[in-house]
Amino acid sequence: MAAAPPNLSFLSPSSKPVITSLPPPHFPPSKYTRTGSTRFKCSAGQVGFFTRLGRLIKEKAKSDVDKIFSGFSKTRDNLAVIDELLLYWNLSETDRVLDELEEILLVSDFGPKITIKIVESLREDILAGKLKSGSEIKEALKKCVLDLLKSKGKKSELQLGFRKPAVIMIVGVNGGGKTTSLGKLAYRLKNEGVKILMAAGDTYRAAASDQLEIWAERTGSEIVVAEGEKAKASTVLSQAVKKGKEEGYDVVLCDTSGRLHTNYSLMEELIACKKAVGKVVSGAPNELLLVLDGTTGLNMLPQAREFNEVVGITGLILTKLDGSARGGCVVSVVDELGIPVKFVGVGEGVEDLQPFDAEAFVNAIFS
Repeated sequence: MAAAPPNLSFLSPSSKPVITSLPPPHFPPSKYTRTGSTRFKCSAGQVGFFTRLGRLIKEKAKSDVDKIFSGFSKTRDNLAVIDELLLYWNLSETDRVLDELEEILLVSDFGPKITIKIVESLREDILAGKLKSGSEIKEALKKCVLDLLKSKGKKSELQLGFRKPAVIMIVGVNGGGKTTSLGKLAYRLKNEGVKILMAAGDTYRAAASDQLEIWAERTGSEIVVAEGEKAKASTVLSQAVKKGKEEGYDVVLCDTSGRLHTNYSLMEELIACKKAVGKVVSGAPNELLLVLDGTTGLNMLPQAREFNEVVGITGLILTKLDGSARGGCVVSVVDELGIPVKFVGVGEGVEDLQPFDAEAFVNAIFS
């Protein structure tokens, strides 16, 4: 293994005791063999690898709809009153029914803008004679939400480019679940045979590197961590990407410090981190994923706007949605920002970070 530069440490899976609190994942044996610092050559095989990977993860999400269904149970309970509302619907009560529907959607954090858009679309179709029963109104409601998610939230699959290593950078505010989401994403990728290198770019929080090292152990991944208190996050990330490029890793997962979107200096640091990895691998990071706490509902929108303006977010990870009845925020954030949701956290288990599937989501909340 190459010698570590100052203030950096390369840890292999054997350098820590194995964590046994989770069921053992079924991974192919890890192989950490240096391939040398050769110039990168783009091949059709690499293009195909990342294309297949994104599609495979998405297809597996469709076959695991039970997790999505159970994860949105609180939101579904909130919206279940729609069935009762529409059961005895008749044309003369259209205004009353739609007013109540509007209130139900707002309570589930669909947001004023998208709620009015949905309700007025339904009103127009009802008055035009296109919707003649409560069941037809509900189906039209589901279709309206689904069409919006598909039109404004395109490219919900991971877009990992065409050269190795693909670089995924995770950002967000404190306490949103960035490091945990990164670990669960590593677990999912490892299950598909991906060779992963983690980068502990959270150089502010003392326990962050320790937490990420545990996830490296759980997933059989290597990790690059900072040594000393003065190491810059951008240096840690660039060295990790350089190691990933030289030693043939498929994906480098970059953790970053939690920061308020209003903290100018820390947001500037994110720009430096993004530029640093881009100097090592052209076009990196391939994905810049913003982790948002689903329990905050519509309060996540100002955060998302600011992060997007500063570094250009490519996708969202919405966490803790299983503990919230505010699942409508998924629709709102896609509608407001036009950024696709890539993953949703629907439980505390290691497999509960689910690839987002619009159709499964709509069926889960409007069952």
